[in-house]
Amino acid sequence: MSIKTFLLPDLGEGLTEAELVRWMIAEGDSVIVDQPIAEVETAKSLVEIPCPFEGVVSTLHGDAGQMMLVDEPFISVNTGGVEPEAAAPAAEGALSYREEEMAGTQVPEEAEEDEASGNVLIGYGTGASKPSTSRRRRPRAGSTTAAASSETSTQAVRVINPLVRKLARENSIDIHAVRGTGPEGLVLRADVEALISQGQPDAAAAVPAAPAAAPAPAAAPAPQKPSEGAAAGADKRTGLPVASSQVLSGVRKTIAAAMSTSRREIPEATVWVDVDVTKLLKLRGKIKESEGQAPSIMALISRFAVAGLQRFPELNSRIDVEDDGSLRHTIFDGVNLGFAAQTDRGLVVPNVRDAHKLNANELSAEFARLAGVAREGKAGVSDLSGSTFTINNYGVFNVDGSAAIINYPEAAILGLGRIVEKPWVVNGKIKVRSICELTLSFDHRVCDGGTAAGFLRYVADAMTDPKKALSTL
Repeated sequence: MSIKTFLLPDLGEGLTEAELVRWMIAEGDSVIVDQPIAEVETAKSLVEIPCPFEGVVSTLHGDAGQMMLVDEPFISVNTGGVEPEAAAPAAEGALSYREEEMAGTQVPEEAEEDEASGNVLIGYGTGASKPSTSRRRRPRAGSTTAAASSETSTQAVRVINPLVRKLARENSIDIHAVRGTGPEGLVLRADVEALISQGQPDAAAAVPAAPAAAPAPAAAPAPQKPSEGAAAGADKRTGLPVASSQVLSGVRKTIAAAMSTSRREIPEATVWVDVDVTKLLKLRGKIKESEGQAPSIMALISRFAVAGLQRFPELNSRIDVEDDGSLRHTIFDGVNLGFAAQTDRGLVVPNVRDAHKLNANELSAEFARLAGVAREGKAGVSDLSGSTFTINNYGVFNVDGSAAIINYPEAAILGLGRIVEKPWVVNGKIKVRSICELTLSFDHRVCDGGTAAGFLRYVADAMTDPKKALSTL
């Protein structure tokens, strides 16, 4: 019998964890190579995981709803044949992706002789060689061993993501003073952001010191009268019944983090203008009548926006914070056009790669294709990342306008409101025209209001006289 263990693979874009949505097989089932075995939800999308082995499922290393870490056991399969003498989850002499990120603990030589020692997992000490069937229960050195070696070893703070360390460093937070809320005290980005939002409380408040001796038993609290405490199932702050309460995860967690980061780091400003799109609607109608189909209104406006970015490239850019605190402004030669798409899993931003190379019909087709795979939860990481400018059509929700939050780390987002008929002055006379509100939220660090207004005016003028604009593209 030969048992092979498949580790959760690197899902791209530096993602280190994924939530197990469901298993598509069970222990004892037969599987073949490339057979889908599970669905996991990353911070970017819903992903099907294929099996790399053929055989019988021996162990499923996780349950639905559990967070699974990259480079840790995902599934074990009995492939038959003779078991290798030195089976190991990773190649000898090479650190896994997660082990590299956890590097930092100094392991004393004495620990190598511990009878429970197995493969050294950097950042965790050593553990028993027996494989564990629990995702979150990595064996660690016992308290006796830890006490004996406390003067010769130092346990690194439990942080798996280098971006978390960088975030703490940039905000003058001692990472050792952060109380981790992840499994086994793992420090998450949210933990650091919580300290930042609270004004960076000191270490004593963040990490309580271990007492030198066991504290005396506390006196039992006096029983409260019914009026003094919150009712069962009620919120303590408001006293209202709680309809639901859950920790954000998956895409919803990613959206929350991205919006918070955008608001915290980008000094944004917004400009807007009402646009007469009567001629644009008529032009699209003529195209559809003559050709049987026509690009969407959003595709036509996106074509104008891409052309506008070539004239005002500062808005097609990004600002990054360097390690020394300086700001780097990067302007792109080409446009990856993101667009907001509402799905059952939340708001996602697919992006059309090299949008500057596509005409309106091609943009319309890509919008439809990417929106479809996003709503089905089948968009890949590359489909949902890498955009340089975003357009948001909130008119589909029947609203006129919105000061949209910039899709971090981009520099601007263009918003389209609904198209409604309004009285409009044309050549001194009041006429009924189709009007759309156009808004632009932009990073004030990359440009001033004149540049933003120039871009918005260019797009608005093209929407007002689309035939003339398309002839010059």
